[in-house]
Amino acid sequence: MSSSRTSRRQFLASGAAATASLGFPAITRSRSPNAKLNLVFIGVGGRGGGNLSSISGIPMALPKKKDGADPKSPSPPPALPSAADAAENIVALCDVNAQNLDFAAKFHPGAQTFRDFRKLYDTLKPSEIDGVVVSTTEHTHAYATLPALLMKKPVYCEKPLSHNVAEARLITQAAAEAGVATQMGTQIHSSANYRRVVELIQSGAIGKVTEAHVCVSRAWGLQTKEEAEKNKDIIFVDERPKEAQEPPPYLDWDLWIGPAPMRPYNEVYFPGPKWYRWWDFGNGTMSDLGSHWNDLPFWALKLDAPISIEAFGPKAHPEIAPANMHAVYEYGPRGDMPACKVHWHQGSSKPEAWTNDPIISQWSSGVLFIGDKGMLLSDYGKHLLLPENQFKDFVRPAPFIPDSPGHHAEWLNAIKNGTLTGSPFSYAGPLTEANHLGNVAHRASGKILWDAKAMRITNMETANQFLSREPRAGWKL
Repeated sequence: MSSSRTSRRQFLASGAAATASLGFPAITRSRSPNAKLNLVFIGVGGRGGGNLSSISGIPMALPKKKDGADPKSPSPPPALPSAADAAENIVALCDVNAQNLDFAAKFHPGAQTFRDFRKLYDTLKPSEIDGVVVSTTEHTHAYATLPALLMKKPVYCEKPLSHNVAEARLITQAAAEAGVATQMGTQIHSSANYRRVVELIQSGAIGKVTEAHVCVSRAWGLQTKEEAEKNKDIIFVDERPKEAQEPPPYLDWDLWIGPAPMRPYNEVYFPGPKWYRWWDFGNGTMSDLGSHWNDLPFWALKLDAPISIEAFGPKAHPEIAPANMHAVYEYGPRGDMPACKVHWHQGSSKPEAWTNDPIISQWSSGVLFIGDKGMLLSDYGKHLLLPENQFKDFVRPAPFIPDSPGHHAEWLNAIKNGTLTGSPFSYAGPLTEANHLGNVAHRASGKILWDAKAMRITNMETANQFLSREPRAGWKL
């Protein structure tokens, strides 16, 4: 951010009241709450394009060729929409990839376009912005999100919320100070299935839960070439490439690198999600799919900060996240819930139930809750109470978590009407921290004891280096 903007220290010292647990103040202006919002989109390709299409109500898709048309002939240009076609006003688009930016601009011709979100924030006035949607690579999430929070603007940020623990804590605190509507892009959180699972666990359907296993079948990251082929990894790489390649002409490589240490372009980093295995840019499967899968026990068991984390698996690589890993989190008692352990199993790491139980072993991925009165197994779209014969006459509790109008709709409604979102930064921040700590334990090669209040690892000083990093010159939070 430029020096003309409020600094983080000045902002946090302002003492703005946090309203995350009470709802959010709806936009106050001389217009109807149903009027269109002025929204900014930072990152408009891939997931960002999906967010833009969903929120604007204008699908970004070129027309299909008619039957019998020459397949070699160019497609006709898409009909340019008018501002009246969009559900909200798209006032600015930003992407380091000119192809993505130019394509999105075809569907929103009235929006200003930027390659560098720092220039976007320096150009637009706060009065021109009602909300910001961030869908960049995760190593720039915090850098694109914080300026909006400092302006007290609502933010929707894709998962994970940050690149590291310190950034997650900063964004959580800034969101609380801003008191605006926030939502992390964990779309599964809005599903009816997750709500029913949370209701069952919290109403005591399987009794007191002291153990949970999250099992994710994806095995992308550091592994042998044979394993990468078997696991259908999108690329095989086991060290930083020495060869420097020319970036695609449409990609601003310097801006893509952002706050990370500079390195020459190579096709092993781009396009996404190749980059997610590199510690400089992402955090592997743990922070990616962990944002979805660990979300369920975090919600259902009312988890907060772990007491300790221990990781098992291959030796940590200085550059690349692992394809296979097992991490164990210890949590203390929480209200009427007992202390518990949550296991993360990734790739070839499987809990005993997944190898020995004939029912559970049929699920490629899932979350298994183990209580003193039974078990519950869930994936994104379905769940099962076990043993089945024990629950054949079970009467489910009446639903007490309202169904979601949709993950994006929650955020838009919160801006307009002051209602709550399901995954605000007050919740998503601690979830993101916990996921990052699993990787920290892996990289530290040992059990770490966590002092959440001080944001320090107390038993292994060298492990604290993985909690944060200094940004490259020209970038700051």
